Formats: sequence, structure tokens, C-alpha cells
Amino acid sequence: MFNGLGSFVIASLALSACVHVDADFDVQLNDPPPLEWSIVIHGGAGVITRSAMTPETEAAYTAALTELMMTGSDMLSEGAEGLDVVETLINSMEDNPLFNAGRGAVMTEDGGFSLDSSIMVGDTLDAGAVAGLSNVRHPISAARKAMEKSPHVMLAGEGADKFAAEQGLEIVDPSFFFTQRRWDSLMRALDRRGVEAPANRFGNPGEDSASLSLPDDRKYGTVGVVVMDKTGNIVAGTSTGGTTAKRWGRVGDSPIIGAGTYAKSGVCGVSSTGTGEYFIRLSIAYAICNRVELLDESAQKAADNVIHEQLTGLQGDGGVIVLGPTGEPAWSFNTAGMYRAFATSKGDSVVEIYEFDEAVFD
Repeated sequence: MFNGLGSFVIASLALSACVHVDADFDVQLNDPPPLEWSIVIHGGAGVITRSAMTPETEAAYTAALTELMMTGSDMLSEGAEGLDVVETLINSMEDNPLFNAGRGAVMTEDGGFSLDSSIMVGDTLDAGAVAGLSNVRHPISAARKAMEKSPHVMLAGEGADKFAAEQGLEIVDPSFFFTQRRWDSLMRALDRRGVEAPANRFGNPGEDSASLSLPDDRKYGTVGVVVMDKTGNIVAGTSTGGTTAKRWGRVGDSPIIGAGTYAKSGVCGVSSTGTGEYFIRLSIAYAICNRVELLDESAQKAADNVIHEQLTGLQGDGGVIVLGPTGEPAWSFNTAGMYRAFATSKGDSVVEIYEFDEAVFD
């Protein structure tokens, strides 16, 4: 299953077979020029169906993804480093209550927040991750600081919050992350679980996305970005609020290098979204890159194998976005939808939400 990227593959094959006619030269076959840069984005996968979306909601997600894609495209075309592009775009998603990351993150069983993130740079294999943040506005920036300013890959809990503050990152009251939509989701989850609801420590957040008709709580709202910049460097990043009503300091795949995020330039980059326990057990991001590197599979074939065979075989659900060795975009998911977009230096761009969307190229 290609979930919308089949048109991109077909278009690429058509380009590779085109002929060039010149009055002074014989007709010859031309290979398509290599990609100078590329970007692929996701905003979560899960039970995302047309029947659960109003036109206003669909338009809001489409507009958000389109703006992200355009911002990233502009930065990459102007020569920005992949690391800066990934951080900038995920910062934006962490501030957008449509997504489960930063402001708009889902809530824990006790009515708080626990935010996770990771980032990896493909040319050096440097990586950073944070788990269980409670007051850092931009977890992806904390993950980058962990990579660049500490001797460690992953920092967690109070120590990670303290480290982020020491690095001068913006610290906010946890009420900054609160939205009525996520509080209502927590109440429904606790009611199904038969657990007494905690007191609301944050009050009415005012205007947010609660006015939109949104898909149900079973959506996995992790956000992620993978880019290849003009130097050929592949960078991947992921950020999330986790799962609604999570307990016991639960940590999913998003901050785990090799499960939620992986990048190796000249091979592939991956950001994952889904039921983290399965992604951890299968080391999904690394498994996809391994297939590309060792089996010489395309990014699309490797992603489809891992998602539709291995993940589905364990009855796990979710999806991935991927860039292949030369920046070719791919994605694969076994859920009803995934918020997703890609763009390349060739001018191709796609924004999709549902499983059976058809790619539309600008």
C-alpha cells in the first residue's frame, strides 16, 4: 500500500523516461536531476476519517500543514541547515493546539503534562532526546540542547526540565499547554476507565481548537519532520504529548532514537507516530533505515514492509514519514489517516489527511 505516494513514484518514473530533443544533437534519454532538498512532515496518525471531520476542521489541518511545508521549503531553498529547519517547524507545531505536542498536548491521568521529543543528525549520527518534560515550551529545542550541550543522548523528568532552564530555553507555567479539547478528552478517558477525575488545576484556557469538530481520542498526535538540506544532510525530529490519561511516568517511542526517530545521511531519515510500545519493540525507525541500507530497498518499500508486515503483524498501529538516500519522500501507515505533507526542490508538493487521498502536485 502506497497511501498516496504512488503518484509521486509514477511521476518520477515518467520523468526518468522523458527524451530531450536538440537540433544539434541526437535524441537521448535524460535522467531527472537529483533533488537539491526535500521535506516530509506528519502531524499524527490514527482514527482520522472524513466522517469525523467538518469542512472547517479539515481546512484548519490542511492550512497548518501547507504553511509548515511552505516555510520549510523556503528555508531549505535558501540554504538553511536541516537541523534549523526541523527545529523551526516542530516549534511551530508545538505552539499549535491542533497537534498533540507542546500547547495542545494530551493530559496525564493526574491532570498534568509529560512531553517527549528527539532529534537526530544524519551526517554525524549525533542525537538528543528528552522525556517527561513539564514546563519547557519547546521540547524539540530541549532535545537539540541535550545533543549539543550535554554529553548524553537522553535526559528525563525534573533533570531535563532543569537542564532546559539552564540552557536558557523558555520555561512556562504548565497551564500554557492546557486546552479545553484535551481536558474533555481526559474526562472521557477516565470515565471509560472508571477513574475519578482530578481537579482542574488550570481553569478555562479561553479560545483554542475546541470549537472545531475533531477526531476522537484514539488519534496518535505525535508530530515529526524529516528534511534533506542542500548539503545532502538528513535530519529527523519528533515531538509529542504522549497518550491521553497515561500513568506511571509512561514514555513512548518519540524520544527513543531508533524507535521514534532515526537519521543517517545517504541512507534515510524517519519520524514515527503510533502506539509507542510497538514502535519500541520493533525499533521501527532503525528497522526501516536498515532495510534501505542492507537490502537496498527503496524508502517506500522498506516503510511498507515494516508498517504493513511487522507492525501490523504485532497488531500495532501507526505510521512513519521517511526520506530515502537521495531525499525521495515516502510514508506508510496502517490507520484510517495520517496528517502529512511533503515538498521537494523539483516543485512537487502534497498535503494529505485520509488513507485514500490522491496526491495532488503543485
